Amino acid sequence: MDIKQLKYFLAITEENSITKAAKKLHISQPPLSHQLKILEEEIGSKLFDRTTRNLEITEVGEFLKNRAIQILELMNETVKEIKQNQEELEGVLKIGFVASSTAALVPKVIPGFSKNNPEVKFELKEGSTYKILDLLNHGTIEIGFIRTPFNSEEFDCIYLSKEPMIALVDKNKYFQEVNEIDISFLEGLPLIIDKRFKKIIVNACYRKGFIPNILLIGEDSRTLMNLAQQGMGIAIVPESSKNLIFRENSKVIKIKDEELETQVVVAWLRNKKLSSVAKHFLKFLK
Repeated sequence: MDIKQLKYFLAITEENSITKAAKKLHISQPPLSHQLKILEEEIGSKLFDRTTRNLEITEVGEFLKNRAIQILELMNETVKEIKQNQEELEGVLKIGFVASSTAALVPKVIPGFSKNNPEVKFELKEGSTYKILDLLNHGTIEIGFIRTPFNSEEFDCIYLSKEPMIALVDKNKYFQEVNEIDISFLEGLPLIIDKRFKKIIVNACYRKGFIPNILLIGEDSRTLMNLAQQGMGIAIVPESSKNLIFRENSKVIKIKDEELETQVVVAWLRNKKLSSVAKHFLKFLK
């Protein structure tokens, strides 16, 4: 059995006639009938029942038809992938990212991808998760590095590692003697939070039996952290955000709460055709 025989067989199933299939394939009828006979002999079973008017596919023929379609699709996809891998990728890859959560990640993955694809250029856009999702929806970028929680119904995603939330404080004003706290220690203290994390922070506080004193809600973690480092309150941010600390008086406090966590996500718009460069970048990430 070879690919040519499978193509001939599928043409017969589509036309339900050897004569019509031969015409479609631009060959004469006898060679096509001969190929079908060889195929049936190799399989050891009839693929069609011949009637006076047309052909009726047998149960074995139906099974082979389904498998033949799968085999040909796989062959075509394999050839396509080989050609793509042999061709040097080029183009512009537009990526959006949330600085406070992916500042350490993006600089790691882009150089690795660029090393293998030197003709690919990059366009980076920075913003909050809400802004990145909006840019994805409008086609301004193809791939976004964002953080949970968010509404993922319109997006396909790669979920990366989870990480806990931490408290960032002015060490001269809060928690001078400790480096780890239970979330109940935050009761009554002024909290500075990203509105995206409001729900999980409030729920964590409710579980401990108190309503949090939220002093300020914002969208940019760097701004919130800056305010906390100036002693305005306690910023609750993802652990990786500590890489953005820039004041000597800053102190990171671990919060003991397993449910108070977030996750980096690579997202792209569902049902939207991605560029070849974007597809290869996602494959590289996986």
